[in-house]
Amino acid sequence: MTSTRPGPDWLADAVLYQIYPQTFADSDGDGVGDFAGIAEHLDHLAWLGVDTVWLNPCFASPFRDAGYDVSDYLAPAPRYGTTEDLAALVEAARGRGIRILLDLVAGHTSDRHPWFLAAVEDPGDHRYIWADRPVEGFVASPGSRPGWYRPNFFDCQPALNFGYAQSRSDQPWRQPVDAEGPRANRAALREIMAHWLGLGLAGFRVDMASSLVKDDPGFVETAKLWTELRDWLDRAHPQAALLAEWGDPATAVAAGFHADFFLQFGGADHGLPLRSLWNNGAGTVEEYWRQGPCYFEAEGRGTPRTFLDAWRSAAELTEGAGYIALPTANHDFSRLATGPRTAEQLAPAFAFQLTWPTLPAVYYGDEIGMRYLPGLPDVEGSVLGPHYNRAGSRTPMQWGPGVNAGFSAAPAERLYLPVDPDPHRPDVATQRVDPTSLLHTVRRLIALRRAHPGLGAGGTVEVRNAGYPLVYTRAGRYLVVVNPRREPGAVPLGPAAGAASGAVGPVGVRPLDVQGVRVVDGELRADGFSYGVFELG
Repeated sequence: MTSTRPGPDWLADAVLYQIYPQTFADSDGDGVGDFAGIAEHLDHLAWLGVDTVWLNPCFASPFRDAGYDVSDYLAPAPRYGTTEDLAALVEAARGRGIRILLDLVAGHTSDRHPWFLAAVEDPGDHRYIWADRPVEGFVASPGSRPGWYRPNFFDCQPALNFGYAQSRSDQPWRQPVDAEGPRANRAALREIMAHWLGLGLAGFRVDMASSLVKDDPGFVETAKLWTELRDWLDRAHPQAALLAEWGDPATAVAAGFHADFFLQFGGADHGLPLRSLWNNGAGTVEEYWRQGPCYFEAEGRGTPRTFLDAWRSAAELTEGAGYIALPTANHDFSRLATGPRTAEQLAPAFAFQLTWPTLPAVYYGDEIGMRYLPGLPDVEGSVLGPHYNRAGSRTPMQWGPGVNAGFSAAPAERLYLPVDPDPHRPDVATQRVDPTSLLHTVRRLIALRRAHPGLGAGGTVEVRNAGYPLVYTRAGRYLVVVNPRREPGAVPLGPAAGAASGAVGPVGVRPLDVQGVRVVDGELRADGFSYGVFELG
């Protein structure tokens, strides 16, 4: 069902970087980040090696869900700046070889959007989903219109009507996907995308991409909708990228997206592949999650097989059609540095992420080891459950050791969220002058990935040891060793052909970037919290 036209060439070797604009950099001292602040720090991203930036929603909004409640799709929120400021950011980024993606909230609006304000007064308006009687999960009309509307997430986010895949005679609000309201919303999506692409944006990450058509088993009608938009995009804007928040790459790519992320939710296993790597039970934790120890933990009780199996299945289904993105974290999920995970454990995680055949997505601040900050208040809808406060992953970027970590000149009480109070918190300026820092490690690994395409998203992979350490070859030419546990590990090096089980062959290896891994007496020996990238010879 997906488009047969190839995606943009630049996406194949992209290194993504996600910015939460509220807390990246504040240029005007009001305590909230902005476009000009991002522009001031583009040199950091270029130096790091990033070439694609995804901004969380920056449209006009009452901010009851951090901007995922849009009140005007064609205007930026004033706290970030003007359309001209965004255009200037895009142009400045382009001059450094960096593309900017916007976050498109496609499935719902704010209840302050003019469309919804009109709909609550007009029973003939079908932009949203309205029931004529109380229905579980629906919300009573706040206007003169009788009835109840369907929200898409919070009650303040009414679901746009893209139709239902299945009709029911006793539920007349289930309009078909080709009804007037769904057609109008599909046309509006195209208009919104065209507007921002015309201003130089490079594409979109689509929020809740699977949520548009309701009661849609197998996402058949949802896939038709996105495939239609993708076909238009390929014709009108062939260099633009469309990334999904779906959490099921095989399904999303088949639906027309260029790429999808492994997420903390999504798919038949409800996000277990990503969580099996990073989630250590601290930070953002849903009550229903059931999993054993994650692989990247000091005690070494986990296994990479959960992720490897899921990646292998998704890779087979997306080969030649799209990409799988692997994030370090995101605005809804714990950072790498969460709970008991210490700074020394982060380099192996990046070594894996930046040498595995996926599109790497670095969440702002993870490159210096910023931590998830517990115990924060509910800010702009950040709390989703008793153990799930997203604010801990949204704290201000730590640029330097000074006041407010260099994020803002505003008084501390005016900051969007508090800065990490730890006097030993990491920051960019300090790590920039330390060649042994995590920041330099991440930069080297990104540069290594670019210098050796076989380490990128398209190269082949063969796992040689799925334990501690994890050992795999890339493109038949590179050997990667990752040991995320405290205890050392060893794997025998065997001949290229006829190697015994567990042997990684061949013996000739040349170090490319190594921390704590060495070849001794025919063995790969990995210290605790180590990694090594070698070229085979």
